[in-house]
Amino acid sequence: MTTRLLSRILSHDLPRSRILAVVLLAMFVLLAFAPFVIPGVKALNVAAKILIFIVLVASFDLLLGYTGIVSFAHTMFFGIGAYGVAMASTAWGATWQSLALGVALALVLSFVLALVIGLFSLRVRAIFFAMMTLAVASAFATLASQLSEWTGGEDGLSFNVPIENRILCYYLLFAVSLALFLALLRIVNSPFGRVLQAIRENEFRAEAIGYRVVVYRSISSILSALFACLAGAMLALWLRYNGPDTSLSFEVMMDVLLIVVIGGMGTMYGSVIGAVLFLVAQSYLQDFLRIASEATASLPLLSQLLSPDRWLLWLGLLFVLSVYYFPTGIVGRLRQSQSQSAFTHRS
Repeated sequence: MTTRLLSRILSHDLPRSRILAVVLLAMFVLLAFAPFVIPGVKALNVAAKILIFIVLVASFDLLLGYTGIVSFAHTMFFGIGAYGVAMASTAWGATWQSLALGVALALVLSFVLALVIGLFSLRVRAIFFAMMTLAVASAFATLASQLSEWTGGEDGLSFNVPIENRILCYYLLFAVSLALFLALLRIVNSPFGRVLQAIRENEFRAEAIGYRVVVYRSISSILSALFACLAGAMLALWLRYNGPDTSLSFEVMMDVLLIVVIGGMGTMYGSVIGAVLFLVAQSYLQDFLRIASEATASLPLLSQLLSPDRWLLWLGLLFVLSVYYFPTGIVGRLRQSQSQSAFTHRS
């Protein structure tokens, strides 16, 4: 009975790997009790950022992993959600009404922009569509920086929110993140999601059997944009600040791409695994290198190599190694290992 209920909650998309199931359960428990298990402001901030990026990366995987669309405008919708909360809270005060109105307006704008991009650009071939979305995202980031009367310009906007307690705010993010992730899991395992995967595998065959590819790709683009917008609203709610570098920078887009590749494209669980590993490494690698550098102070060359200033070098090396040893992502590799083990056992 418990297994059936869990299967229904997960839209019948079970981990299909014992190791993956254990890792996901451990991450769920750790995030659920993060304020108490790992005390400290930094740890809580990292945990909150992981929750936000799980939604952001999963929404991007709906485009890239399940539909086969490469878009660089994803952080634009992320920024729209963050600015919606920031501008509404600044203009109308720290109330639930202003927060709800800001999120609603951001969702409407995201819907319209995603629809326009979908209708005018999704007929274009992959590389040209990617370049077009990059141009749109860059133009939007420039616009946000220049409209300083509304957006605060390069300085951004600082504001108050109706929920002051950080732990309560964290658990609000946890509940919203869990609900949105389960909703995305339901979408990709629905008949609609199966069509998206068919389009990803062979667009011409999907068109030939009667599916309107442009319509499905446009709907996928809109859904992805709306979920990214909600992730941006979560970011603004947690930080109580938003600026161009916070939610609209190209670095955020690159982080999302890296997390998708590390976790595994076309696997919603990859967004969880990838977000946890990448953000923990990004947040604590410098601290680890500092300890290692001090421990090897008697070896000048090694100490310099392990300098905290070179954390990006080591982060890049970890990414290269993960891609080399896990070409289908961590989730894909674990599922393959489980399948091979089961096949060997039956033989």
